[in-house]
Amino acid sequence: MAGLDLNLLVALDALLQEGSVSGAARRIGLSPPAMSHALARLRERLGDPLLVRAGRRMVLTPRAEGLRARARTAAEEVAAVLSRGEPFDAAGLDRAFTVNATDYVLAVLGPALDAIARAEAPGVVLRFVPNAPDDLGLLREGATDLAVGIYGEMPPEIRTRRLLTERFVCAVREGHPGVGRELTLERFLEMEHVQIAPRGKPGGYLDTVLAERGLSRRVARAVPYFLAGLLAVARSDSVITVPERLARAAAGRLGLRILEPPLPLAAYALSLVWHPRLDSDPAHRWLREAFVRAALETAPEVHAEAKTRLGRPLPRGRAGHLHRVKRKPARG
Repeated sequence: MAGLDLNLLVALDALLQEGSVSGAARRIGLSPPAMSHALARLRERLGDPLLVRAGRRMVLTPRAEGLRARARTAAEEVAAVLSRGEPFDAAGLDRAFTVNATDYVLAVLGPALDAIARAEAPGVVLRFVPNAPDDLGLLREGATDLAVGIYGEMPPEIRTRRLLTERFVCAVREGHPGVGRELTLERFLEMEHVQIAPRGKPGGYLDTVLAERGLSRRVARAVPYFLAGLLAVARSDSVITVPERLARAAAGRLGLRILEPPLPLAAYALSLVWHPRLDSDPAHRWLREAFVRAALETAPEVHAEAKTRLGRPLPRGRAGHLHRVKRKPARG
């Protein structure tokens, strides 16, 4: 450790996050010449150019790309170690958090979460962005602070916490000429479907369930947002399979009928996911607890056998029975 300059670590983190000398200088309050000098020292110490010109912009070298997440983690750990450790006060918190989540999370939990944040931490900014195919990579890099979704098995270093459980229902417009009191499997397969694909990938759990029975459906529209899908169904003769809480909340306003799916579909669990470097961060812990409290207020019911990964369907006849059980908030 002799001769180690922690200022170089801060500069390295800024350079790798911003991808430019001027951007890194603004990030940590240095002048561009001072940041250029820091880059020269880093190049000499690491034996790699780190940033190279490509046309009119700078790009990271492969070595720099490999260091990006590690440098971010190390810089945050050093900052935490050297902080004064003052008592946490949510009311005085002045910080922006980026959260990866679907519009389902915003519609179901958003109002309760917003009320908690405004009452306890009015200075907090919550920036919601859509889930990405690589949510975990964004968490590792520090590009996002928290993610909400269905993730299944996580790498050992990633932290998870169950937030709520949910089940699927089908929805069609009121007065649909081809759907009676119940939605039969035969009619279900004849209809055009609107599919929700938050991460932009074709297919999904319902298609897997159908394929295991030698069946398939016709997806006429695939959209990334739940509310957009419900609006499309409200103005067509299509059918959609969506989370129950959102469907029932929107049914009255959009003129939708809620129906039981014509085949058993597993209930599932939504989880909070974050990087362990934020475990002991008081502000981040407050945000996690705010999500949990919003879920307890808005979605306290627990569905039995809820899956953390929607892959294989449940055995026939077991479709995630609902148990109205109040959950106690857990630490973390």
